Amino acid sequence: MDSPLFVLTASNTEASEWRHSIWQQMLSATIPYKYSKTFINQAALRNESWPDGRAKYVPNGLRMVETLLLREYDEREVVTCYAENLERFVGPETKVVAVHAHNPLGISYATDVYSKLAGENLMPLNAAEFIRIVTHPVIERYKPKVVVGGPGAWQLEKAGRLDEFRIDYLIDGEIERVFGELFRRIIAGDPTLPRIVKLPKDTQPAVEEIPVVRHRSTFGVVEITRGCGRGCQFCSPATKVGRSFPLAHILASAEVNAREGATEVMLASEDMFLYEQFPNFTPNVPALVELFRSVKAVPGIETVQTSHITMAPVVRDPSIIERLTPHVVPFSHVTHPDSTDPGKRVADPIIGLETGSPRLFEQFMKGKAYPYKAHQWRDVVLKGMEILNRHNWYPFCTFIIGLPGETDKDTRQSLDLLYELRDAKGMFVPTWFVPLENTRMGRRDGAKLIEMTDLQWEFFFTCWKYNVECWHSGNMKFRSRYKFAAGVPLYYSMLGRRLFGTGIKYPLFRFAGAPESLLRRRLYLDFTGRRRDPKGMKPFGGEIVPGFETVRGLDMIDAAPVRLTRKAEPEQPTACGD
Repeated sequence: MDSPLFVLTASNTEASEWRHSIWQQMLSATIPYKYSKTFINQAALRNESWPDGRAKYVPNGLRMVETLLLREYDEREVVTCYAENLERFVGPETKVVAVHAHNPLGISYATDVYSKLAGENLMPLNAAEFIRIVTHPVIERYKPKVVVGGPGAWQLEKAGRLDEFRIDYLIDGEIERVFGELFRRIIAGDPTLPRIVKLPKDTQPAVEEIPVVRHRSTFGVVEITRGCGRGCQFCSPATKVGRSFPLAHILASAEVNAREGATEVMLASEDMFLYEQFPNFTPNVPALVELFRSVKAVPGIETVQTSHITMAPVVRDPSIIERLTPHVVPFSHVTHPDSTDPGKRVADPIIGLETGSPRLFEQFMKGKAYPYKAHQWRDVVLKGMEILNRHNWYPFCTFIIGLPGETDKDTRQSLDLLYELRDAKGMFVPTWFVPLENTRMGRRDGAKLIEMTDLQWEFFFTCWKYNVECWHSGNMKFRSRYKFAAGVPLYYSMLGRRLFGTGIKYPLFRFAGAPESLLRRRLYLDFTGRRRDPKGMKPFGGEIVPGFETVRGLDMIDAAPVRLTRKAEPEQPTACGD
């Protein structure tokens, strides 16, 4: 066949849906390329293609570009494939190779931390794969225009590497409204079109302008909302007004994925509770229940994966989780031995906890707690986790270390919160602050590992101590933690001390499982039980949150269900996200 006009591609790590695991994708963003064969199962990087060489599944953003092209061009002229099949499709008639870039240079939140634990200049696997695509010999041979877009495209501009990779156009923003004209100008080589195309907010499409994708996405991703509006300064979607897709659109997308072999749908959102929301960020629970019921009824769909939620709505109205659980937990693919679900299933939504410091919370993300105030955030987190765990929701929680202006007092407050979460079930994933493009903090200085304090290292490795203890016998199948006890001293003596100094030593040994009795005088947190909790705080599940009173004590996580009665309306902030 003649070569198609358009060839679309993404790295294998971004496209992979191996074992339904978003963890595999995260590992590829953090494991240095030189160690990838040791730490990543190579089967995870072999994605499925159709007999004609087209990709079976790729990131949803690339599927959207494909769908928009197919409005004006025939299927023979638009091909989406993996890097190993570029030679098969790119040819003399190819006008454009479009590349999806999630993390092309390895400077996202997670990557900028974890890949550097093995050395300052090591390239993570998915960055190496991106470079493999843009430097592919077939592109050099036929010289089509190379167009890069996606959530990480800004990294190439920030690093000034467009010339190095011979990128003709970089597109940043939502493209649906302007796509037709934009690609016509690209194909024509319009000299007035800037090389870096930044799409302003006034080109943000309404949901009616966003088509249903034509083909299957990785993880069966189906968008249910776009934007957020809570105003967190480190997040781009937080600056955009939240929009909900109609149920018919969502079901049509789910049906496309199911027809092409997907057995799972991931409902993608910056905050699931914003779907068809009522005023003041109030969740529309009947709409959410109907959403899950309808998606589960799509023929071929066996499991449904959630994405992000926020904690404040869980505390404001605990019945939200109670009402959603029968429609969410039994249809998750994630299991944990501590679950009380008959199938041991758990829901694992992503929640940004970010910090335990009221000062930093007030400065950078106060809209996240609405309708509560920044000084109530600790209480909101603890109460929310108790409610979620009780209903078999074991969330994936992120923290940001090294926010601008963070002091030792702020870090100690985050450590205090982490201590109170010691019996909670979930993941606690620490990241270092990275100034992302198109955010209010885009021009701030990022945190650097070499500048981290002893307290920040303690926070980092205490999080991972929790994670290993919570999940090593669950479906993540961590092997015995005693292997860490052998490997960690070796890492510290051969690499860690040289890279980061002695401040990493005792936090690292805590992660390895060293006896707390040997660490209690060296670290801030004391898990031996020989002294009172920091500042006399209660353990996870204690009576909290002004505006509520508990009818029954919550000293144990597995206590009988707790009924909450409203004493008074919580304090209302004057504005959300200002």
